[in-house]
Order: sequence, then C-alpha cells, then structure tokens
Amino acid sequence: MKRLTLSLVSALALAAATPALAQSINIGHLADYSGGTSDVGQPYGQGIQDTIAWINANGGVNGKKINSDFNEYGYQVPRALAAFKKWVGTDKVVAIQGWGTADTEALVGMVTKEEIPYYSGSYSASLTDPVGKVNAKSERAAPFNFFYGPSYSDAARAMVQWAADDWKKKGKPGKPKWVHMGANHPYPNSPKEAAAEYAKSLGFEVLDPITFALTPGDYTPQCLTLKQSGANYAYLGNTAGSNISVLKACKTAGVDVQFLGNVWGMDENAMKAAGEAANGVVFPVRTAVTWNGSAPGLATAKEISKISDPSGNAYRPVHYLSAICTALYMKEAMEWADKNGGVTGVKIRDGMYQKKDWVPKGMDGVCNPSTWTATDHRPTTRVDLYRSVVTGPTDASVADLVKSGAIKLEKVATIDLPRKTELQGW
Repeated sequence: MKRLTLSLVSALALAAATPALAQSINIGHLADYSGGTSDVGQPYGQGIQDTIAWINANGGVNGKKINSDFNEYGYQVPRALAAFKKWVGTDKVVAIQGWGTADTEALVGMVTKEEIPYYSGSYSASLTDPVGKVNAKSERAAPFNFFYGPSYSDAARAMVQWAADDWKKKGKPGKPKWVHMGANHPYPNSPKEAAAEYAKSLGFEVLDPITFALTPGDYTPQCLTLKQSGANYAYLGNTAGSNISVLKACKTAGVDVQFLGNVWGMDENAMKAAGEAANGVVFPVRTAVTWNGSAPGLATAKEISKISDPSGNAYRPVHYLSAICTALYMKEAMEWADKNGGVTGVKIRDGMYQKKDWVPKGMDGVCNPSTWTATDHRPTTRVDLYRSVVTGPTDASVADLVKSGAIKLEKVATIDLPRKTELQGW
C-alpha cells in the first residue's frame, strides 16, 4: 500500500473527529482583510470563521452543517453588493455575517426584501429600528439587521457621559469642549449627531468636526487644528489604523486632550503599534472580559481559537471575542428556527426574539446579556468603557506585552443609558 500523504492523514483525522452532519445551512460571510478597516476587520473576521468551523466540528446546528461562503471584499461597497447578489441568486443563503457600515446600510432594503438576517460588524444606530419611523429621527425600518453590543451612538453617548463625569471629578471650571474627529464616511459619521446633541444637553461646547481619512497618514495638520481649538475631549471615529497615526502625530505636536475611541478605534494590537501615544485612550469594549481575563466562557473561546491556532498560544484582541459572540447568537437562533418550522430567514429572525438577557451557551462571563425584540434591535444600552494603559516599550509580541503588563486594558466605567424610544434608530 502506498504511504498516505501527511495532508491526507490530517484530512482523515479531522473527518473522524468531526461528527457526520446531515444537510447544510448556507450563509454568506463578508470580511475586510485588505481594505481601509482591515486592521480590525481581520481579527473580527477570523473570529467568525473560527466559530463557524468550531460549530461544525461540534455537532453543527442540530446536526446540520453551516456552509459559509467567505468573501474578502476589501471594504468596497460594489464588491459587497456583488457578493450579496451571488448569495441570494446562486447560494440561497439564509443568513449573512456582514461587516462595514457603508455596505450594511446600502444593503438594508435588499436584506429586508429577501428576508435574510444580516449580522453586521457595523453597530450603526440606524440598524436598530425594525419597525421604521419609531421616532422623528429614525428614517427607516431594518427588520432583518442585527449586531451584538451597544450601537455606535449609544457608545458615543456613554463616552460623553463619562467625559462629563470626568470633567466634574477633576473640578475643571467652565464648559468642557467636545470635538468629533474622523473621515467623512458613513461609519465615523454614524454617531456624530447623537454624540453632539447629548454633549450639548450635558453642557459641553461642541466644536466643528476635524476630518482625517480612514487610512494611515501624516495628520500633523489635524493635530495642530485640534491643539488650537482648545478641545478637552476628542472622539476618534475611525478604526485603529488611522487613529494610530493621529495619536502619534498629536503626541509629537504636544496636544493635551483626552482621546476617546470608537469601538473599532482601539484594541491591543493598536496599543502595541501606537506605543506610548495610545496611553489613556478610553473606548468601549463589547464583551465582559478580555482575553487574559477570568470567566467560564473563556474556556470555550480558547477552544474556538485553536481552530486557526492549534498551539493555543495566540493572544486574541477584543474584536475576536465579540465575533465569537455574534456567530453564536446566530447559531442559537438557527437552532430555534430548526425546531420551529425550519431554518429560513424569517424563522432565524424570530429566533432572535425568543430570549431575554441572553448569553450563548458556554459563553458565561464573556458575552454580555443581550435582548432583541420585534420593535427594538438594540441588544443593550449598557456600555463598558476601558482605558488603554501603556507603561513601557511595545516592541515585543502582544501576548508578551500583556503578560508583562506593558500594555493592559483597565475598566473605568459602566454606563447604563436609558432605553428611550426617542434615542432609537439614530
């Protein structure tokens, strides 16, 4: 008998270890590994991929395999639209794991028409009104759009609240000044109005926004403008890649301001890349713990991580954990659908409404309790805020930096926002 190749032996071993799964459930997976948000898109997308593979290796959805068609679209809306057309026309998908705000918002009407639950990496508040016109500022219905974690707008409101408390705690005189910084793009613009209005209501002076691109670059002019403005609190609306450039340029320019980051605006990888310039940035984290924390559900997360890191040594940033939660919410909604008429888009959507304060099985202490209803797709209005702490050189690996304490994420506040209908959808 000819000697089996190593790859064939591995394939046979995997097949033997994986339960036989009947039928399949087709989904689409849109990810940015090469475009303007790839710095955070890659760990999030990897988390989705690993979780889907782990689900299939552990019984699937009531014995059914999830067949995920991966599409790396480079953060380009036309490519996202083309992928959607294929998924609907050829693949007959029943759900999609999506990504960016521009493409997610562009697809809302089509997703609604085709009745396909769309789990995005965009937390735009415009996706949280399933009914439409729930208030004067909510402009459209998004009955098939879901995400895990607070919306961009609620996260920004929470940071405004934290800033107001911080200002009082420090005993500063006069009105604090708030400024929005980011690209003129649907993603950073999403929470701009919500944050500005909330800031005004809490006594802030809201300054004119400062624009900088989604890609890394020399943002010294923007930092000089920021310095001259006298801003006290600056919200960075872009992802970490371009924010790193701003943080470094502003440190060089001697800007004295408290930076606040969008949920995608900072993570452990960005702390390593920005070094001392990242020290002190406050931003929201969607999960109850980070990778080196303590929670029963981390054991599940670390088994999922072994799908792409068999050694188990990789340190996963906060975005990877939130992806796991997102994929597992979809999986459990599919399980309910399977037992209640079949795994269709409508039934998966209805499955999202079956539990209150919901944590996926095996993820206790990691995924924050979430609730979706037929009239409100805000999973939570509770926002956990963390501060990035950098205490030394950051030229080692992220895992080593975390282990040594050179970088760490320090929880500074939990802000409970009122679940007001007038704040939904914007």
